[in-house]
Amino acid sequence: MAIGVVQDPLKASVPVRVGFGALALVTVGFHLWLVFAGLIPNLVSRPIHLMLVLPWVFLAVREENAFLRWIGWLLCAGGLASCLYIIVNLEPLDHQYGSLKGPLQYGLAIVLLATVLEMARRAIKAALPIVALLALAYGLLGQYLPGEFGHPGIPANSFLGTLTIAEGGIWGELTGVSVNVVAVFVILGAFVSAGEGGFGFMALATRLAGRFRAGAAKVSVLSSAFFGSISGSASANVASTGAVTLPAMKRLGYPASFAAAVEAVASSGGQIMPPIMGAGAFVMVELLRVPYTAIMAAAILPALLYFWATWCGVDRFAQSYGLRGLARDQLPDRATLMATMPFFLVPFGILLGMLFLTSYTPQYAAGIAIGAAALMLLADRHGRVSLAEGLRRFETAVLDASKQIASIASIIICAGIIIGVLNLTGLGVKVTSVIIGLSGGELWTALLLTAIACLILGMEVPTTAAYVICISVAGPALQELGLPPLLAHLFVFWYALLSTITPPVCGAVFIAAGMAGAPWLSVAGQAMRLGLGLYLVPLAFVANPALIMPQAAPLLALLALVKIGVGLWLLSRALIGAGDPLWQRGGALVAGLVLIFAFGISAN
Repeated sequence: MAIGVVQDPLKASVPVRVGFGALALVTVGFHLWLVFAGLIPNLVSRPIHLMLVLPWVFLAVREENAFLRWIGWLLCAGGLASCLYIIVNLEPLDHQYGSLKGPLQYGLAIVLLATVLEMARRAIKAALPIVALLALAYGLLGQYLPGEFGHPGIPANSFLGTLTIAEGGIWGELTGVSVNVVAVFVILGAFVSAGEGGFGFMALATRLAGRFRAGAAKVSVLSSAFFGSISGSASANVASTGAVTLPAMKRLGYPASFAAAVEAVASSGGQIMPPIMGAGAFVMVELLRVPYTAIMAAAILPALLYFWATWCGVDRFAQSYGLRGLARDQLPDRATLMATMPFFLVPFGILLGMLFLTSYTPQYAAGIAIGAAALMLLADRHGRVSLAEGLRRFETAVLDASKQIASIASIIICAGIIIGVLNLTGLGVKVTSVIIGLSGGELWTALLLTAIACLILGMEVPTTAAYVICISVAGPALQELGLPPLLAHLFVFWYALLSTITPPVCGAVFIAAGMAGAPWLSVAGQAMRLGLGLYLVPLAFVANPALIMPQAAPLLALLALVKIGVGLWLLSRALIGAGDPLWQRGGALVAGLVLIFAFGISAN
């Protein structure tokens, strides 16, 4: 949570610790129960989801301002009562078809909207709720706008009712993704991280990459890829892996700005690395109506190219700085590696095996993997089994999972309001027409306009929310200009991530720079060169669509991978000098661009 002071239940008084512990157990238990319970009405499961989230947003984070603290208590109580009203009155509300009746329901709608907006503000500051407020104002007053961006007008009872008492807006498909899918995978990540899985990630990364030139930096790249595959958050990734890698790099004499840039870029890749992708994969499944495995298959090779480009950039900077690899005695021994790897290989092996070899849903597979991860909390890397330590790790896992579920839900539910307004007013169609008009019917111009929109929106709005909003307005335009739906969604999702390392906001850069004690502007300059894959890979898979089709055309996908990979290596040589003469860098630049964009490889 970004606003106020986060209370750590593990360090709180006994009553507070017990209370939050019980709430965490219920939160995790409910979402796991949904996996195995069968069909539950949406206007039951989704309001319960919000009820479980509210205390983590309004009570677990203590506002320093007394007035805001009281507002939080009131909104929490009002939100709980409103959700309970919807659950109890499910059948009569179903027959109202999204139309409010009477002052009580109008009050409920206002309370729910205010609660969701304040949740988002407390979780991620004001940008997203401001966009949602503007959307609400447009829905209520857009009929007074002149020209094509006005709409005929929607009765207030129907507009507000669709957003609050029907399966639109707050209770729409996005909230369903948060309830049924995202929460389960967040729980899996928390259980793996609470045990020895996190240490196992670092040990494996250090063993694989530590001996190479700038080994400590390359450990950061690999460990962030591993950890990001379950965390899906650039900020969380920087804070967790950075706490280990940044001091190690500085201790070995790495410039602070370079160390911070490496960590910022490597950590940002967690949001594009399957299987979780910062909840983006699950939103794509819902929006595209394709199997989860199809999203994973399409996303994996571009993600590998991102980390490859980062690896190449690190190697070039290492040449400039004269950085060496880790000494042999600084690498984890084979016994440590073998002892820690099962803590993440077993749960992930179960997850991936069930996904690709059975017909079970991703949620079901994740639920079984969580069971395995929970059992492994009883043991440590030394082979010791302790019930007391296992219970302590279990407590940490359920608390961390609950807080992460609440944070993501705050974002997704607020974004659901915006999507609801776009659908009700037809604004998305109008923006699509504008994009097509400005692009002159040219796909690459439309891609550029979409990339700029993603960058601007992503400056203060989290990646998943920025992706949802941008794909709603730009996706139809890109598809109308000939881009396949999956390609369009991946393109938008990647560019929604730009602001993590691109000034003026560059959230991951700020965090890493602060941890390393380096000037953020210097860090941002190096991060943009290290992260060139973030800027170029989406354009590369538009030019080489076979890259995201490994299931349909595996050989062509691998050929595209190699082709783009060599191009990114050449561009790293061009952008990061390492003492090369200007003519060599210029030649590498031209050759890299030609290799990536000329002679596109398609599966058709």
